[in-house]
Amino acid sequence: MKLKLATLDDGSADGSLVVVSTDGTRAAAAVRVAPTLLYALEHWEQVAHRLEKIGEALDAHRASEGFAFDPTRARAPLPRTFQWCDASAFLSHGELMERAFNMQPVPDVREVPLMYQGASDFFLGPCDDVPLPDESHQIDFEGEFGVIVGATPMGVSARDALGFIRLVVQLNDWSLRAFGPREMKSGFGFLQAKPSTSFAPFAVTPAALGDAWQDGRVCMRLYVERDGTWFGEPDAREMHFDFGQLIAHAARTRSLSAGTVVGSGTVSNADARRGSACIAECRMIELIERGNVQTSFMRFGERVRMQARIDGGDAAPFGAIDQRVVRASAPERTAM
Repeated sequence: MKLKLATLDDGSADGSLVVVSTDGTRAAAAVRVAPTLLYALEHWEQVAHRLEKIGEALDAHRASEGFAFDPTRARAPLPRTFQWCDASAFLSHGELMERAFNMQPVPDVREVPLMYQGASDFFLGPCDDVPLPDESHQIDFEGEFGVIVGATPMGVSARDALGFIRLVVQLNDWSLRAFGPREMKSGFGFLQAKPSTSFAPFAVTPAALGDAWQDGRVCMRLYVERDGTWFGEPDAREMHFDFGQLIAHAARTRSLSAGTVVGSGTVSNADARRGSACIAECRMIELIERGNVQTSFMRFGERVRMQARIDGGDAAPFGAIDQRVVRASAPERTAM
């Protein structure tokens, strides 16, 4: 099934679901089939083929109610959900982070995925400003991919888990590095170090990626720019654990609700010439190769752009994340 979906801002918490043409230029409302993406995921067997028919009509220019798709109106494809589990499936990134934070290596890291549970109550859209409280918190981006699953049973095997993947997404898992070391050493995992995650506008079925989806992995390069300057283009083919293994890890002792998002962790390659998808990794490479750090963490007003492309060409099935970091407004005082 080849399907591309997005969510537009309609003022509600979950937005309104639209089906998008293969080239990402046109969309059609899906409200008569599924009002929101979460509804579609919870009723996938009943609605998926009907949504696919809308997409086929768009591609054939037969959708009378189609309209031009505007990414600035897009929310995250799934604006909020029940669970967001992010892994560290690229071993080169994990090894660099261990050195960056002076941590002991995890003994079985090649056999058991590292994973934390993040905040899923609010995701940022692809063009939203990113409000954060303080530059001293060491603002960092982390470009990666994820999958959204249907209802998945506890104890599912890695092979069978691939069959529960409904959609594939591209995301930016923002990090505040100043909080990371203490939270990792606490044994309780990330909290303040992980603000809201951002998503590219389109969620696509694995079949829609064609050869760019192989062995449970996204086989694409992720092109990252910081303030218009090339930052990296790491290749996601080097993902050590595939998404089936990550889903099986998350579901080992509990079932997963439809709409659960499972992330790959930062796309990272052993070849440093491909650049990085996060600042902390870039800084550690600089320290190793040059003996000093040259790259600063993000400042308010700076932008980051991320776009995954197929085989280095112009085809970008997820669209792009293009965001500016801004100072968060002070909370209003409650009247006594």
